[in-house]
Amino acid sequence: MAFSFRRTQRLLKTDDFSSVFRLRSLRSNQWVQVYACPNTVGEARLGLVVGKKVAKRAIKRNYMKRTTRETFRLCAARLGSVDFVVRVRQPFDRRHAAEVRSALRSLFTKLARCHASSSS
Repeated sequence: MAFSFRRTQRLLKTDDFSSVFRLRSLRSNQWVQVYACPNTVGEARLGLVVGKKVAKRAIKRNYMKRTTRETFRLCAARLGSVDFVVRVRQPFDRRHAAEVRSALRSLFTKLARCHASSSS
C-alpha cells in the first residue's frame, strides 16, 4: 500500500536522531520544530519528540504523535530520501489539528525541497 507507515520509515535508534539533530537543518512554527537530514535509505523517515513538559498526560502526547504520523504518512511519497525529526513545541488538540497538519505539510515540503536541491 502506498500510504502505509512501515517500520523502515521510522527513526528508532538514538544514533539516527543524533545525526539529524547534529546537522541542524531546521524549520519551525509556533506548534512544531522540524529537523531534517538527507539519508541513504531511499525513502523519507520520521522521528518524534513530544516531551512531558509539553503535555503531562500521555493521552495528549499520543494524540499529537498520531496527528504528526498521519500527516507524514500521507505526504511521505513526495519527500524523497530525508530523515525528519518533529519536536512538538506547544500542545495542540482537535481544535488546532487542521492548522498543525497544514503547517507540518508545509515544513516537510520546504525541508525536502531544500535537501533535494542541495544534493543535486
